[in-house]
Amino acid sequence: MLVKEHHGDPMIEQRKLSEGDAVCLLDAQGVISVSGVDRLTWLHSLLSQNLKNLQPGESAEALLLDPQGHIEQVIKIIDDGATSWLIVDKVQTESLLEWLQKMVFRMKVEITDCSKEFATVGSVQKVPGLAFSSNHFPLAWMDQWPGVVSGGYRYSERVVTYPWFEHLVRVEDLDQALAGKTLAGTMAADGLRVAAGRPKAVNEVDVKSLPHELDLLATAVHLSKGCYRGQESVAKVHNLGHPPRRLTFLHLDGSEHALPDIGDEIRVAGDEKVRGKVTSVAQHFEMGPIALALISRTVPEDALLEVVGKNGVIAATQEVIVPASAGSVVDVPKLPRLNLGARSK
Repeated sequence: MLVKEHHGDPMIEQRKLSEGDAVCLLDAQGVISVSGVDRLTWLHSLLSQNLKNLQPGESAEALLLDPQGHIEQVIKIIDDGATSWLIVDKVQTESLLEWLQKMVFRMKVEITDCSKEFATVGSVQKVPGLAFSSNHFPLAWMDQWPGVVSGGYRYSERVVTYPWFEHLVRVEDLDQALAGKTLAGTMAADGLRVAAGRPKAVNEVDVKSLPHELDLLATAVHLSKGCYRGQESVAKVHNLGHPPRRLTFLHLDGSEHALPDIGDEIRVAGDEKVRGKVTSVAQHFEMGPIALALISRTVPEDALLEVVGKNGVIAATQEVIVPASAGSVVDVPKLPRLNLGARSK
């Protein structure tokens, strides 16, 4: 069965998907299994999330960061009590696999690329019998967005709901698993994601991305866990600094009957200076044309914006996801100035 953007009417499909009356065959993802008695403590030491106590059947999200705290990988994790299943964007699979294999040392783990064995089916609820069961646990990853997991921190005050599950289905079982089910295309699923302000690695993450910019401290980072690569940078920005960019949600002017392209420039209305870029674009069955964008933190939150690209200039208004004030949660008092000229008598 082929992945399709739509099956005839994207807006009807999106409404049915949002109401739980349809499922969506998603783009192929990378699936890596990590088995062995040391798997959770090992992954815990490498990634940004607290994983050592992950229970069978539970889902988690974690980041692999570089030493400066920039995001290299966004990883979805399901554990079945014997194996941890890592789900990543397809293009990131090989690099993650190679890195994990280099980090094994003497740990009792076994790493396997299972990408060709599984397809991924998305829905707003966990569908009984759909996901492949491993060690008696269905491999259905549950997204925590827009909640805050233990040890996390949410910057956004935007109120949204986004129930979302991704079921790993054996490729050879896919046709039978989807038989009799109403299908929605990937455009429908992406519209729900964008409406919820949910960042996606292949869209919102670039070489400069910090987790703070995308509000990923809420679901993918445990701020009190032990040391991992990039931890000092994450803590420094969160406690004492501000991320240089912020993710924002855009309502687009639909009167031009054109959507911007990913990568189009963002400007403040009336100003020629480029202040950011579009990262995701979608049509929503209720809100119309919408987008996500990464913009400079210094752009006022109430500023009217313009999207500039090959389709011309499209007006946009913001709904704040990551506020300009994000970070600096620790109020460090200034030290009193010493009067070095004064001498005691």
